[in-house]
Amino acid sequence: MSAVDLFWKSFFREYDVLIKWLLLFAGAGVLYLWIKGKKQTKLNTDEAAKIGAERSKVAEPEVIVQCQQCSIHLPKSEAIKQEDRFYCSQEHLNSLDAQGWIGSAVWRNSPNQDVRPEGLAPDLVVIHHISLPPSGFVARSSTQFIVDFFQNKLDSSLHPYFEEIANQKVSSHFLIARSGEVFQFVSTQNKAWHAGVSSFLGREKCNDFSIGIELEGDSDHPFEDIQYSALAKLSSQLSAVYPNLQFAGHSDIAPGRKTDPGIQFSWQKFQAKSDIPAKKLPFGLEPR
Repeated sequence: MSAVDLFWKSFFREYDVLIKWLLLFAGAGVLYLWIKGKKQTKLNTDEAAKIGAERSKVAEPEVIVQCQQCSIHLPKSEAIKQEDRFYCSQEHLNSLDAQGWIGSAVWRNSPNQDVRPEGLAPDLVVIHHISLPPSGFVARSSTQFIVDFFQNKLDSSLHPYFEEIANQKVSSHFLIARSGEVFQFVSTQNKAWHAGVSSFLGREKCNDFSIGIELEGDSDHPFEDIQYSALAKLSSQLSAVYPNLQFAGHSDIAPGRKTDPGIQFSWQKFQAKSDIPAKKLPFGLEPR
């Protein structure tokens, strides 16, 4: 083989190796670009989805609700929710509205009520106690039984005592549970059926001009401190609308017939927590 032939043979061998390396590098480059493209496509897709979600969120209209107290409209995210109602501020949540309902209370409307005599606003608060069955709260909460009773929904088959009271139709404006939770059953503008035959300083038919507040409890067990706090707060809320309110027990307006709130109720503790002037407690601060 001549020198020329050897040269070209060597040249083509090295050229073939070079071509293979070039093809290898080209393939690696194509693979890199493909992987990079896939990643960029995913990033673009994710970014587009994120932008789309943000645009959708911005475009979604804010739910507007109405304050139960003042009727102002405001975004739901800024409102204070109480059950299915909304309030624009803590002040409105904790005050009596134009319809005679306190926003912070649990509302459970009772059918046992009447309209007050025309032009007559309440000027008396009557404090009671109740437990269903009697002393039942010692073993378990009796709150729901009381709520059912005031709504004429009490299942008389659940306890012998419930059978005795099955036909009674009674209510109170408010109930303060052992937990301190406040329930409202009747607007303060209407009469609740809580006082019965009664007389306050010579005035008959106390339901006409009074607000009834029941405390979950009895005459054998002390009331909870949180109940006194809730009662003091409720008294303040009511007095803000009815400044002439006086306070008495059921036994004060129906002596000999009723004994509640009983000797376990501390009028002194109530007066101290509520800062009610002594003149608004005409029957004094002694237990009775």
